[in-house]
Amino acid sequence: MRTEFSITMTTASLRSRAREYALLMRLDKPIGALLLLWPTLWALWLAADGTPDPFILGIFVAGVLVMRSAGCVINDYADRNFDPHVERTRDRPLAAGRVSPREALGLFATLVLIALGLVLMLNHLSLLIAVAGALVAASYPYMKRFTYLPQVHLGVAFSCGIPMAFAAINNDLPRLAWLLLIGNLIWAVAYDTLYAMVDRDDDLRVGVKSTAILFGDLDRLFVAIMQFMVIVVLVLVGEQAGLGIYYHLSVFIAIALFAWQHYLIRDRDRQACFQAFLNNNWVGAVIFAGLVLDKLARG
Repeated sequence: MRTEFSITMTTASLRSRAREYALLMRLDKPIGALLLLWPTLWALWLAADGTPDPFILGIFVAGVLVMRSAGCVINDYADRNFDPHVERTRDRPLAAGRVSPREALGLFATLVLIALGLVLMLNHLSLLIAVAGALVAASYPYMKRFTYLPQVHLGVAFSCGIPMAFAAINNDLPRLAWLLLIGNLIWAVAYDTLYAMVDRDDDLRVGVKSTAILFGDLDRLFVAIMQFMVIVVLVLVGEQAGLGIYYHLSVFIAIALFAWQHYLIRDRDRQACFQAFLNNNWVGAVIFAGLVLDKLARG
C-alpha cells in the first residue's frame, strides 16, 4: 500500500515538474515559435524553389521549436528578478518560484544540446550560422539592460533561420537570402515594439529598456514606417525571385493586416497592443501561403 502511494506521489510530482517546464518553454503560447517558423519556411520554399527536402524541412521545424523553447527559458532566467514586478510575467514559473534557476539552466542546456544534434545533420555552413544565431539568442535577454534597441537584437536572432535555410539547401548565401533577412529583421522590430508597448509602464518602473520606451509618443509612427519598409522588401523579394500573382496578393493582404494592427493600437490599450502583436502570425502565414500557391500555380 505504501509502495503504491509512493509511486502515485512520484508520478504526480513528475507531472507537476513537466507542466512547469512546459510553461517555462512557453509550449502553451506558440506565437513566438510561429513568428520564428514563418520566415524560416519562406526561406526554405524560396531556396528550394517550392520543393524543400522533407528531411531538411523536418530538421528546421524541430529546430525552431527547440530553439524557441531554449530562448524562452534563458529569457526567464535572465529576467527572474524583473518578472515578479511586471503584470504580464509575474506568474511565470521562475518568477513565481515554482522552478529554480538551477533547473532552468539545466533545461536550457538540454534544449541547446538537442538543437546541436539537429543542426549537426546539416552542412558546415548551416552549423556556423546556427552557432552564431544561438549566441545572439542567448545574449538577447541581457540587452534590455544596456540598450533601448533590444528588439533589433531579437530581430537578428529571429532571422538566422533564413540564411541557415539557404545554406542547408544550396550551401550558398545569395542576395535573396540577405534581402529576406533584412525584411524579417525590420518586421521583428516592428512586432516586438508592439509587444513592448504592452509592458512599457512596468518596464519604466523596473528600469528595463525597449524601443517602445525609446520611441515614446512616436511609437505608432515608427511602427508604421517599419511596416512600410517590410512591404517594400517583400515586393523586392517577389521581383527578384520572379514570383507571381498569388505572392503579390499575399503582400497586399499583409498591408491590410498591418492597417488593422494600427486600428487596434490607436489608443495604446495594453490588451489591444497585445492583440496587434499576435496578429503578426497571420502576416507570416499569409506570405507563406502566397509562396506555396505561387509554386503550385507554376507547376
